[in-house]
Amino acid sequence: MNFTHHEQTPHPEHPFAEIVRILGKGKKGSRPLTQEEAYRAMSMILADAVLPVQLGAFLMLMRVKEETPEELAGFVQAAKASFNIAYDGLVDLDWSSYAGKRRHLPWFLLSALLLAENGITVFMHGSSGHSAGRLYTENVLKFLGLSAASSVAEAKQQLQQRHFSYLSLEHFCPKLHEIIELRPILGLRSPVHTLVRLLNPFNAAHSIQGIFHPSYRPVHQLAAALLNQPHMSVLKGEGGETERNPDMECLVQSVHHGELSDELWPAIFPRRHVKTEQLDPGQLAQIWLGNDEDEFAEASIIGTAAIALKLLGKVDTQEQAHELATAYWLGRDRQALRS
Repeated sequence: MNFTHHEQTPHPEHPFAEIVRILGKGKKGSRPLTQEEAYRAMSMILADAVLPVQLGAFLMLMRVKEETPEELAGFVQAAKASFNIAYDGLVDLDWSSYAGKRRHLPWFLLSALLLAENGITVFMHGSSGHSAGRLYTENVLKFLGLSAASSVAEAKQQLQQRHFSYLSLEHFCPKLHEIIELRPILGLRSPVHTLVRLLNPFNAAHSIQGIFHPSYRPVHQLAAALLNQPHMSVLKGEGGETERNPDMECLVQSVHHGELSDELWPAIFPRRHVKTEQLDPGQLAQIWLGNDEDEFAEASIIGTAAIALKLLGKVDTQEQAHELATAYWLGRDRQALRS
């Protein structure tokens, strides 16, 4: 029987097939994508120019090999080109919040609000509900008398009015949100969970990210350098959120104008705290109001704010960062939030 070569099949090859082939051509034949190829691949995905079977293959091949800094940078560039939010210097600090919390409440939210109260404009973006049993930022805001923005325009309004806004990914890049929602179907996180943390939609000069797996920390750091992000810090955050766990030492890896630096922040407490049995989001407001005291919570809020203040260049040393964050906390307007 005479089989013809695949070049002569009646169906021309789909343009995305090349991307799948680069990633999947066996142990010796496969290789990572270049930054340009990654840009092209993500551009096609965002333009709905790939078939579902191709998207699934791509996501899982990327998941098995894990992303390189070049791939991440290319993906982020494609995503930013797709939503194209005008940069107007409005945001001081970009804060990604995609993991959700399981063991502790999202104390980092009070860190961000503390910075906002002191004139630092913080834009937070995330997505909710893709992992069962987690508490997501968007669902917690109401316990602080806040509401999430539902559009870029509303986010800008909130940023101008109160120096803080949270906007869900679905409102500025719905396709990536759709892909994140595939997690229960694929059973695994995908490269999209990583790239969304680096999006920095308003092109803030400073951005801060939390990751769960330490191996991703330097990848974020190098990708931020490739993206010419002026100031970025990434840390292994509590539960994968941008939050310092005061019971553990915390390695913060940063980029400042292309220069990479690593800094170890020591644990605040000598021994680990026992986690609470149940998470009550109402406690966030009670801690802010001063009706409830919790040393772990307060150390987490102050410790996270301190890392952000050092990234922002408001201080030179860890000691100064802690002093300023503590002063912010002790001087907070307790009535600013309603429970």
